[in-house]
Amino acid sequence: MLAKIYQPTRSAMTSGQANTKTWVLEFLPASAKRIDPLMGWTGSADMNGQVRLRFETREAAVDYARRHGIPHQVLEPKKRKPVVRAKGYGGNFATERRQAWTH
Repeated sequence: MLAKIYQPTRSAMTSGQANTKTWVLEFLPASAKRIDPLMGWTGSADMNGQVRLRFETREAAVDYARRHGIPHQVLEPKKRKPVVRAKGYGGNFATERRQAWTH
């Protein structure tokens, strides 16, 4: 059962970087999900799909996988450059502002 080790990305709904500093080890699905014929729910017999382990560093996650004999694949994160505005949101309410406030 192959596991992937990666650093999660930020939520698309926020500009914050919360929960993006840790590394995650999670197992890839061993079998396809199936649809229950009676209720139409999606299910799987793969219990490892529910396991998600968090680690402080990449090395700790790789070390854990090696110690437990878990074949793994490390996905390197794509770093984005930080967006830093000169005055940011607070500039909208600055007292020295000389132009009309617009949205």
